[in-house]
This record gives sequence, C-alpha cells and structure tokens, in this order.
Amino acid sequence: MKYTLKNPRLRWGFLIAGFVIILIFFIQINSIIVELQKEEQIKIGLWANAVSRKSHLVDQTSKFFNKVAEEEKIRLEQFVTAHKIILTQPLDAELNFYYDFIVNNRSIPVIITDEFNNIQLSQNVVISENQKVLVGDLLRRFSENQPFEYVVSGMKFKLYYSESNVYSNMKETLNYFTKTFLDELVNNSIFLPIVITDSTETEIIASGNISQQMIEGDKLQKTLNKMRDENGVTIINLPERPNAKIFYKQSRFITALQYYPIVYFGITFFFVWLIFRLFKAMKKSEENSIWIGMNKETAHQLGTPISALVAWVEYLKLRPENEEICEEISKDINRLNMVTQRFSQIGTNPERTPMDIIPIVKNAMNYLSSRSSKNITYQINLPEQEEIILPINQCLLEWTLENLSKNAIDAMSGIGTLSVELTHDAKRVIIDVSDTGKGMQKSQFKKVFDAGFTTKERGWGMGLSFAKRIIEEYHKGKIFVKQSVIGKGTTFRIVLKKT
Repeated sequence: MKYTLKNPRLRWGFLIAGFVIILIFFIQINSIIVELQKEEQIKIGLWANAVSRKSHLVDQTSKFFNKVAEEEKIRLEQFVTAHKIILTQPLDAELNFYYDFIVNNRSIPVIITDEFNNIQLSQNVVISENQKVLVGDLLRRFSENQPFEYVVSGMKFKLYYSESNVYSNMKETLNYFTKTFLDELVNNSIFLPIVITDSTETEIIASGNISQQMIEGDKLQKTLNKMRDENGVTIINLPERPNAKIFYKQSRFITALQYYPIVYFGITFFFVWLIFRLFKAMKKSEENSIWIGMNKETAHQLGTPISALVAWVEYLKLRPENEEICEEISKDINRLNMVTQRFSQIGTNPERTPMDIIPIVKNAMNYLSSRSSKNITYQINLPEQEEIILPINQCLLEWTLENLSKNAIDAMSGIGTLSVELTHDAKRVIIDVSDTGKGMQKSQFKKVFDAGFTTKERGWGMGLSFAKRIIEEYHKGKIFVKQSVIGKGTTFRIVLKKT
C-alpha cells in the first residue's frame, strides 16, 4: 500500500485494471441481455403466429355460425310457405310433402297465431292446455326475434320462433370460445401489454398487462399510436365485432433489459465516484491531521525561545542605553507571538469578532511595506472615512494578506508594483491583491491552492493552501485567481460576506 500511494503509475495501473475488469463484466452482461432479448423476441413471434391462427379459427367459426343462422331463417321462410300452401289448397289435394316438412321440424320452436295472437299451431315448445293466447312470459320469450307475418285468404297470421337448441348451444360455444381467446390474448404468458379495440379505435374490447391510466380518455390514442409505431396492428374478426384491432408492445421484461445496461453503468459509475471521493476525503483528512499537528507543534516549539527572549529584553532594559534596541526587539517578539497564535489557531474553530476591516488591511500592508524592498511600490486603495463591519478573525486575515503579498513580491523578484484594492456592496466585501510579476498559466489557477504546489525553487507551497482554508473554511468566503497574464502579473480576489 505504501508503494501504491507513492507511485502515480502504479495507482493509475490499478485504476485502469479496475475499469478493464468492469468493462469485461459489462460486455458479458450485455451479451447475456442480447441473447435474452432474442429469445423474448422469438417468443413474441410465436405468440403473434398463434394469435393469427386462433383469430382465423374464431373468424371461420363465426362465419359457420352465421351460416347456420341464415339456414334456420331460410327453413322458417320455407315453413311459412308450406303453411300457406296447406291453407290455400283443397283438403283432397296431395300435400304430404308439405305436411312432412312441417312435421319434420323438430329443432326450431315455432308458434303460429292469428292477428289477435290466438295460438293456431305450435311445435317444439311446451304450452299449457289452458293457454290459448300467446301472452305473458311465453310472448316475451318468442318476441326476441321479429315474427314472420303473412296473409292467407284474407286472414292474417304470425309465425313466432325462438332459437333452436342447436343454435343456442353453438352460440354459447362460440361466445365461450371468443371469451377464452380474448382472455388468452390479454393474459398472455409473456406479459405483453395488450389492447383490443373495435374498428374505430375508440372502444376497448379487452386489455391486459397495461396500466388503466394509459388507456383512459385522451391517453388512449397516444398509447395506441405508440404501440402501432412499435409493432403495427393485427386485424381480427370477432362475432359482432368485425375488423377488431390488436395493439401490443414489448413485454416489461424486454423493456427492463433495454435499460439494464444503462442502470448498471450508472450504478458502477456512482460507486467508482463514491470510492474516489472517499479516498480523496481520507487523503485530505490525513493531510489536515499532519498540517494541524505541524502547526501546533510549531507553536509549541516557538513558545520556549520567545519566553527566553522576553526575559533577555527585560534584562537589557536595565541599562538606559539599550532602550531603543529593546523597543525594536520587543516589536519582533510581539510579531513572533502573533505568528505563534496564528499556527495555534489552525485546526481549531477560531473566534470571529465583528470589526472594521479597513484598519486591519491597512495595518497588514503597512507592516509589509516597512520590511520589504524599496523597489516595491505599494498602491493601497481603501474606502476613506467609513467603516465596514463584518465578523472576522484579525490574526488569520492579516496572515492571509501577508501570504498573498509575499507571493506577489516573489513573483516580481523584488521589483514592481503591489496593488491592494478593497470594494464593497450591501452583501459582500471584495479585496483584490495584484502584482506586476511573471503571471501563470490558466491551468494553474486552481493548483496554486493545493498543499505542496509551488513554482519557487525554495518553498513549501503551503501559504496559499493556508489562505484558502482561512478564507473558505473559517470565514465562509471565497478566494481565487481573478486573472493572470504571462509577463504582466496576477490578481487574487478575496470575497467575504458581511453577515
């Protein structure tokens, strides 16, 4: 693990190997999905073929049923003709053929009445001996079909009939067969979403494996159009429903398989991203712990010599001729105390106090200008005769300004102009620190804030990293490179919120 962390090539090697393994697994999964999709498509093809065959059988059965109905109607018309002939011919006429035709009707229930519904003749129907007139339940039963009306020798007759047992049984069989066929369609074993409509596509005959909301109201036509675009339309003839239409789309299984690779890739990418973020957070946490430890140890180590220096200054003050020297040494000791305080606050939650930021910026720049090269020109632009109050930690903010200014001086190699400009509005304060130094590439705008990054031959690369922590973590502001031009200089911008 030690070598892995230190060797970038090895780290990239492990990362690439991991992605190759994931890619191979992804390809295998995808090939399995393609095979499953092919098998599912074969099943759909077999199902569609079976539907075509069954619909043809239903159509032929329906035609046969209609033919039987037509033949029964023809037999009834012939029955009426035979009855008319018997009534119009003399009694001694040879009418055995017509009598036999009427007598041999043993399947169709028939009742013949006069115009007042007095029963004249009945066949294949049980009528009470006392019932001479066609009324009541018997009339309702035989009124389901329009009676045949005819006149013989000025006398009006009506032939009422009901469905024969053969016809009724066939009708029940056809209805059952049709219902079974529709049930098999909508409740298919491969879970295809099915919608069966009439020829106008406005009335739903049956549906299955589809949400009711998708076929309600205005959504019906949209769903049908989508199904039509995907698989076309199958036309079938159902009893009393000619040219009915079957719409279907891919099964939920195939639909899920189509999106599975995308979902799998998304989950894989998420976990890779999560692991990357986790390792990055662990690395940052480790770096933070090291920095905090170094800072606190530095502050601790500075404490002893500073205390000794304070004692030596007090000793030197005993001689009047050392008063001026002691005053200067005391200033540097105070400066060392402030540096110690800065280091000790890194890693803690430093206190921020509402105060005027203008004198803080002014003091920090005055301190630097008195201790830097005379070849550096300072341009300090601060609002005059007004206060800008915001919650800040004076010690850490001065440290940030000093780090930015020292970096600017180093970038100018000790010769140039250092500008500090402070502006503000109702919500924020902006501090721009500009130099006329060598500038930097745009690709380095973010890298300069990384711990350990430096363009100097000598340097730790920690100053801007501390500045970023102070501004963004402790003061909840922002610090970034506003602009930089090679050979002309760089501008860093600090943005602080007033609340």
